[in-house]
Amino acid sequence: MSDQNTNNDADGTGQPTVAQLRILTQYVKDASFENPNAPQSLGPSEEQPNISVRVDVGVQRLSDTDYEVALKLAAEAKTKDRTMFLVELDYAGLFRLINIPEANLEAVLVVECPRQIFPFARRIVADLTRDGGYPPLMIDPIDFVSLYQQRRQQMAQEPAGAGQPN
Repeated sequence: MSDQNTNNDADGTGQPTVAQLRILTQYVKDASFENPNAPQSLGPSEEQPNISVRVDVGVQRLSDTDYEVALKLAAEAKTKDRTMFLVELDYAGLFRLINIPEANLEAVLVVECPRQIFPFARRIVADLTRDGGYPPLMIDPIDFVSLYQQRRQQMAQEPAGAGQPN
């Protein structure tokens, strides 16, 4: 029975290797809220605003096991040609990844890590818009798997050498 857990002995210690993803901390790197047409834009409006949301994920390796994953959210609400508000948030988490296979590392960093911190970033955006005098903007859940797949397709379609320094 004691030999059951040594099947995955990749590190030679007799102990099974277990993949671990730990969030060490989360923090706001940058936040901005612009309300350029207040107080006129705060009153009742006959039309629904057009709200656009942009999402980006950035990864920075800090050590062999530690990564900063930054979720960048930007939302802009407009009616006709008037901006109601613009909110930008750069929210990051410090993650420790242990025993993650190299083949899975990129997907974990740009899918699972942002998925872990998204609810906190979403709340901050909702609070910023509410504190700006608008109903809270509740960003719909983001499908980070689809974003990752789209980005991989874009990278595969780019010509070889494109975007590389000379």
